[in-house]
Amino acid sequence: MNKKIIFVLVLVLALILVIGSASMGLFNFLGGDDTVKIGYLPSDHDAALFVADAKGMYNDNNISIELVQFNNGGDLMTAMASGEVDVGYLGITPVLSSIEKGVPVKVISSAQTEGSGIIVTDNSGIQSAADLKGKTLATPGEASIQHSLLVYYLNQTGLTIDDVNVSAMKVPSMNDALKAGQIDGIITYQPYVSIAENQSNAHVLADSSEILPDHPCCVVVASDDFIKNHEDQAKTIVKIHENATEFINENVKDGNADKVVKLLPEDIVSDASLEADSLASFPFISGIDNDFKADVDEFQTLEVSIGLLNKTIPQDKIYWEA
Repeated sequence: MNKKIIFVLVLVLALILVIGSASMGLFNFLGGDDTVKIGYLPSDHDAALFVADAKGMYNDNNISIELVQFNNGGDLMTAMASGEVDVGYLGITPVLSSIEKGVPVKVISSAQTEGSGIIVTDNSGIQSAADLKGKTLATPGEASIQHSLLVYYLNQTGLTIDDVNVSAMKVPSMNDALKAGQIDGIITYQPYVSIAENQSNAHVLADSSEILPDHPCCVVVASDDFIKNHEDQAKTIVKIHENATEFINENVKDGNADKVVKLLPEDIVSDASLEADSLASFPFISGIDNDFKADVDEFQTLEVSIGLLNKTIPQDKIYWEA
């Protein structure tokens, strides 16, 4: 073969190898196989995630992450079921429903309790649960913990979900609809409870701490595949969550909630003062202890009683403990 042709072929091969190597580096830089995709909802219930990201806790532990926002927990669990998301911050209700359906995920840490509320307009005439009959309410969706709380609240008064007109709505849009008088009430999570309560035409009908005291709410979950193939990272993520939770609790306790507020995304913080009040209105927790498991078991029993679960799920099917 002509020496010039051989030289050209070798040169082309070398260029292919260089370009291929550079492409792989770019792929990883932009979020390739080494990037952990973490799903979340636009809520300060996920404050530990935002704090950890803003303070560089993941980078400090050599974990590259991509945050992916979802409208509700049901959508997030669908994404986890299809392998689009590795880790998620969301309510326990869609997690339990998904596990019951065979979605391979595990709770790897608790995140917070309570933190939701029913807000109604002043001119709706709603002063008690009984007054909700025939009214129009919005929830984040049937798979949400807020929907579960509404069903339970109605049942305690002898009503059912069929006695009200319920529609699913994106949480950030609920307050605008409430303010415009398009709906009579909403059941939502923080900080939107505090934001809605601050509106001139609305008031809190019931806080979730009154509806179901100490109820579990958001948790951190991971896919079985991620846990199996990235166990060390999963353990580190649990530790990062614990450290971020401690940072939140220490500052809120010391009256420095503003330090936490500054680390939250702009689309959550519409008013820094209201956000600080929101952070102080419910407990942030981490880990998986026996008390938390007992609370989840009790919540499962409630969900079975109102028809949202077919039966309670054994603990070994729910948790992975680092």
